[in-house]
Amino acid sequence: MRMKRWLTAAALLLACGGAFGAGNVDVSCDVDSDYDFSLSERSVILTRDSGVPHRLVMRQGRLFVDDAWVALDDADRRRLVEYEREARAVVPLARDIGREAAEIAFIALGEVAAGFSSDPDSTRRRLDSARAKLDRRLAGSVSASRYSSRELGDAIGLAVREVLPTVMGDIVGGAVRAAFSGDIARMQRMENLDAELEALIEPRAEALGRKADDLCARMETLDRIDDALQYRLPDGRPLDLLRVERKSRRRADGT
Repeated sequence: MRMKRWLTAAALLLACGGAFGAGNVDVSCDVDSDYDFSLSERSVILTRDSGVPHRLVMRQGRLFVDDAWVALDDADRRRLVEYEREARAVVPLARDIGREAAEIAFIALGEVAAGFSSDPDSTRRRLDSARAKLDRRLAGSVSASRYSSRELGDAIGLAVREVLPTVMGDIVGGAVRAAFSGDIARMQRMENLDAELEALIEPRAEALGRKADDLCARMETLDRIDDALQYRLPDGRPLDLLRVERKSRRRADGT
């Protein structure tokens, strides 16, 4: 799953919006796992490229480890049923957070480009093209049956990296021309941009922060269930499916 990489990508996107005056909203936990997971109609499936176990399957309170179903007590079977339920709730929530984080970043870039680009229409077309490409990548990494946080984070980061140099070049060029030409209207818009972006983006960023808090709480629930499992691997180790570290979340007012 490698949720930490995805959450970091989301935080960087939010910082992109905050850099233009939208406040500083950060995700509120770090989540790390050695596994990627996918969902089928009946099972939660966890796999990793190296290490033992290589593959785990949870299915209605049963556990398959690499090559066999393992014996569990009643308490662990109940824990696995709860784990599966929480895992299925996490996928759409994580998907929505990723898409909303990308949307906030593109809104910030679009508003700045509209005010300062030397060719706003062309810049907006590039942004629209980058966003459409991102939507296609997200569709490939997130679905009702499959979630890869690594692919999600990579898709969002790549989309922003591809478009940002061109957009920033247009913005800087337009700002310089406005300064030298004495374009008062554009210069005034530059002065007011922070407030405009804050009003536009802050409500969405705050809503996204609440979703991130919900995601963190659900991840903490998964971690608690994982830690409570009595089952041990043949060498005595616990499964240790994921690890969660709670962080404080800074708000736009600095608190």
